[in-house]
Amino acid sequence: MNKAELVKSIAEQTGITAKLADEVLDAITESVTATLKAKDKVTLIGFGTFEVAERAARTGRNPKTGEEIKIKATVTPKFKPGKGLKDAVANKATKPKAVAKPAAKTAKKAK
Repeated sequence: MNKAELVKSIAEQTGITAKLADEVLDAITESVTATLKAKDKVTLIGFGTFEVAERAARTGRNPKTGEEIKIKATVTPKFKPGKGLKDAVANKATKPKAVAKPAAKTAKKAK
């Protein structure tokens, strides 16, 4: 699934326009990116956690020549899937999606 297909799916599931769904998706990705840039993590309960992994500098080998090379320390994004996502992919039974109920009417004041 590419971005256009994801936007279309979001629009169909929520009843919003494709343009608004695209803006929402952009806002989500920008927020996640900004949070990871700040070396913080983003947790979506049941879906997973986005975080930053720091890889230390190390010595490696050139596969063609066997010569030792120095590999710089790097920072890379990492995603750890949550239980809900793992279960959904494994076709395990999941709880039904919560649906908002209309607000109850307020009771009249007692006299």
